[in-house]
Amino acid sequence: MNLWVSFKTILAKEIWRIFRVWTQTLLPSGITMGLYFVIFGNLLGSRLGTIEGTPYILFITPGLIMMAVIMNSYANVVSSLYISRFQRSIEEILVSTTSNMVFMLGFVVGGMIRGLLVGIVVTIIALFFTHLELKHTFVLLLVLTLSAFFFSLAGFANALVARDFDDTMIIPTFLITPLTYLGGVFYSITFLPDIWQKVSLFNPILYIVNGFRYGMLGVSDIQISIALLIMTLACGLMCLLNLYLLKKGTGLRQ
Repeated sequence: MNLWVSFKTILAKEIWRIFRVWTQTLLPSGITMGLYFVIFGNLLGSRLGTIEGTPYILFITPGLIMMAVIMNSYANVVSSLYISRFQRSIEEILVSTTSNMVFMLGFVVGGMIRGLLVGIVVTIIALFFTHLELKHTFVLLLVLTLSAFFFSLAGFANALVARDFDDTMIIPTFLITPLTYLGGVFYSITFLPDIWQKVSLFNPILYIVNGFRYGMLGVSDIQISIALLIMTLACGLMCLLNLYLLKKGTGLRQ
């Protein structure tokens, strides 16, 4: 029971934070993705025609939704946990009987909720520009959940090892953003030369984008079973990494 109370307390704090500063947590991504739909989908999309028989604006919609989910799931956890470390309010949790797993899940589920809320906002915006389809609902929801979970976990790990606030921006700026743009959001990897198609297969976000696109449109550049397997394994490994860092007290007892 105490563990459940601890989890609810941490999660409630995270959800309250999301809505308290909604102009920072929800609104910016909606505006940014709206601009993507206008520029890439509406203006350029009318000239580019179709990809694999799908109108270009509809083809990029799953990728834009996942881009927003990924960025916000990560950003919510890394900022919230690091600020708690910086303000030393994290010590209130550390002196309690809260287990490492509950401690981690409280922040991670909060990040997932923000990612999913932003995904809903972007989906609503997309409806003003194109019609949406749901070909494989189960796959779509599974990919969405695994993606939000993984990047929330990644944000948690980043917040633990960060020595200052600048360290929380390195991975999003130099790793997640480039991999997202090169992950098939705006194009099919079949357009690339053979060598670059093979290189693209090492980009984990490619599997996320194509998995979600398959769930929504029924088209994908990769096998969905492989994508789901990679995402599941990645979530498991990242979860173990975070529990290891917590056990060592990385960033918490130094």
